[in-house]
Amino acid sequence: MYTPSHFVEERLPVLHRWMRENSFATVVSVVDGAPFATHLPVLLDASRGESGTLRAHMAKANPHWHAFDGEAETLVIFQGPHGYITPSWYEPDRAVPTWNYTAVHAYGRPRVFQGEAALELLHDQVSLYESGFEKPWDMATQPPGYIEGMASGIVAFEVEIARLEGKGKLSQNRPADRDRVIAELQSRGNGALAAAMRACPEG
Repeated sequence: MYTPSHFVEERLPVLHRWMRENSFATVVSVVDGAPFATHLPVLLDASRGESGTLRAHMAKANPHWHAFDGEAETLVIFQGPHGYITPSWYEPDRAVPTWNYTAVHAYGRPRVFQGEAALELLHDQVSLYESGFEKPWDMATQPPGYIEGMASGIVAFEVEIARLEGKGKLSQNRPADRDRVIAELQSRGNGALAAAMRACPEG
């Protein structure tokens, strides 16, 4: 990922937070000699590996997982809040429009797993994403054999992260204008990007 020095983010807790807050990721591999992407919810286990381990699943009918041979590297992209920045928010100056955003690229070699570990992954995903509902859906209340039957149609995999690249393009190169840009984003409903800018040290 092309990242000018102003926008490099290397702090592991920040990268992990961005990944958790934007866990619907894009998994990119080479399948039959061409790039192939799948969009998936991806869980981060920060306790496994130096940079963490990612866990996810996809449909068994998806040819993507056939590239998970334990040798070829896969890229997992976490796209965070983003938005258009107009030069009219800057102090009078020569400037052009731009786009602010956060992104994390995680690289590693996927490994497929099955059985109880796959069911545990499903349980963890359901527990996380159902946690905000007043009446959460519960795997344990489903008819006997139903979850196992549905799980037979998926492929679970994990990626121990070999390296991470983080980019927070958040107006660090325009410190005199940052507060104004943050206020404008907030007033226009992009509070997530405004919050990311507030949390980012100035360049």
